[in-house]
Amino acid sequence: MSVLYVVVLVVIAVALLAVALYRTSRVKTKDDYLVAGRSLPALVLVLTLLTSWIGAGSLFAGAENAYKNGFAALWQPAGGWLGLLLIYFIAPRARKFAQFTLPDLLEARYNQTARVLGTFAILFAYVGITSYQFKGGGDVLHLIFPETISAQMGTYLIAAFVIVSTALAGMSSVAYMDVAIGSLVTVICVIAAPWLLAEAGGWAGLHTSLPPAYFTWLGNFRIDPHGVEQPVVFGVIKGLEFLVPTLLLMLGNQVMYQKFFSAKSERDAKVSVGGWIVGTLVLETLIVAIAVFGRALYPTGEVALHPREIIPYTARHGLPALMGALLLGAVFAKVISTASNYLFSPATNLVNDVFVRYISPGASDKRVLIVSRLAVVLLGCWALYQAVYAESILQKMLWAYTIYSAALTPVVLAAFYSKRVTSWGAVSAIAGGTLVTLTWDLKAVHNNLPAVIAARDAIFPALFVAVVLMIVVSLFTPKPTEKQLAQLAE
Repeated sequence: MSVLYVVVLVVIAVALLAVALYRTSRVKTKDDYLVAGRSLPALVLVLTLLTSWIGAGSLFAGAENAYKNGFAALWQPAGGWLGLLLIYFIAPRARKFAQFTLPDLLEARYNQTARVLGTFAILFAYVGITSYQFKGGGDVLHLIFPETISAQMGTYLIAAFVIVSTALAGMSSVAYMDVAIGSLVTVICVIAAPWLLAEAGGWAGLHTSLPPAYFTWLGNFRIDPHGVEQPVVFGVIKGLEFLVPTLLLMLGNQVMYQKFFSAKSERDAKVSVGGWIVGTLVLETLIVAIAVFGRALYPTGEVALHPREIIPYTARHGLPALMGALLLGAVFAKVISTASNYLFSPATNLVNDVFVRYISPGASDKRVLIVSRLAVVLLGCWALYQAVYAESILQKMLWAYTIYSAALTPVVLAAFYSKRVTSWGAVSAIAGGTLVTLTWDLKAVHNNLPAVIAARDAIFPALFVAVVLMIVVSLFTPKPTEKQLAQLAE
């Protein structure tokens, strides 16, 4: 074990904790804790949006996808890129609304029932996302300290650090930690990718080392679990099963809306999306490329059994010591950042949408801050439990993305762009999308479906049910009032 790796990780951990402690001293009110006092400028927004979006889902699940399928893994981040193009027009509207959570928006545009159901959907999805950040961070610590820290112990250590640092200062802590992390990750990935390409022998060496399918737009998506090649349409469907959940999560992402609610102005919110688009295009592509280069360098051995670890493994074994230590440190910091974002977000739901809304409407700022920190700890423990018992980060990612995408994104988009979707249409969509996702993998459901349907992921069935319910129920229930529509109009 190199002392260099220890030094890099300690410096990063101490720096992040110092930021959290400093921002804690500036948190005095509910607004300070939940939306950073609505004071974030465009540059901070760019880096915190970029850092919160790219975490273990990209660095582990996306890397596992790239290890198995080559450059076809870009289907997954492509959903985010498409979503960002649409978000450019949503951002100023979201900042104009200027509340605390997505359920605030759901109640304002629909009704109280939509708020409650939306809160439950967010809790399930975001705690699931937090859990695989913990698991990915545990993998990193095990790779760095294989003799002293097991993957499970690493998961516990990461969880403890994230829970403490997030509970201290809330959104203020999260956003300003992201500034340092986003800068570090972007710079080191730009340097590491061409180095690893050269190590793999350039493009000619890659074509020699990797199967031809790794350079096609569908990769191995057409290969079924039995190794049989299926028609092209099945490969496209598989690609869409990666693209669509990512697209819909991006469009309905509460973490993103909370960042927009925290912006200094509508202009800062809109400007930040331009930088986010560029940063995401560059960074997601580099992450997939690094994973593919790693597959060419390490096609067998320990990492072949755990392909989700290809990026930290390649950093440890395929780069010069300092560069490898910085890349591993960047992965470590990224996981912490994304875990903090997705842990803090549902905690605000418990506080704002349950505690303040129903239990103690007149609670003082001091009491709200105490309850907020307790909520972070509670949800962090739940996420840790899931992390310990979940094996596949990729599958956990798809499940979490699906429950959110099917249950919430259609009604969020309708809130901004439809004057006809009704309160009960939205309630039906949230309930239907959540129910299909939670029950899709149950044996009782699979045993009563045709094999060709049962073999698919839940995203399209859940999304279909949600959209159909939203449209049909809206047609048979009263139209929204002018007051409901005015709050989200341009």
